[in-house]
Amino acid sequence: MAAKWQDVKVGDVLPTWEHPAVTRTDLVKYAGASGDYNPMHHDETLATKVGLPSVFAHGMYSMGLLSNVLVAFGGPASVERFDVQFRAITWPDDKVTCTGKVTGRREEGGKKLVDLELQCETKPGTKSIIGSATLALG
Repeated sequence: MAAKWQDVKVGDVLPTWEHPAVTRTDLVKYAGASGDYNPMHHDETLATKVGLPSVFAHGMYSMGLLSNVLVAFGGPASVERFDVQFRAITWPDDKVTCTGKVTGRREEGGKKLVDLELQCETKPGTKSIIGSATLALG
């Protein structure tokens, strides 16, 4: 159930969303869904040939994982803005932990808005994505 604007306070922590381990199957499925067939995401031989330790996740795949925090908190129709910065590579077998915190709440243009700070962490202390979002809550 989506959060209600009147119940949200600055400093509230959103429920954590975890993906236990990124698999190569996840990467291939995302490539098919997105149309992004860059071989760095699925061709181990080519990835290691250019000096990488392995294939790696699409940045937008990781952003999609982070969007689960927003949808769980406010519902899919609540997202007004969602911005991220990619900070580190997400590798196969990485556990991805997505978190968020309320940084502001306001009324603007007849909407009840909540501003959020977000992040994905792949290893303790390794933030693969940092970002922010604004949700319109009922």
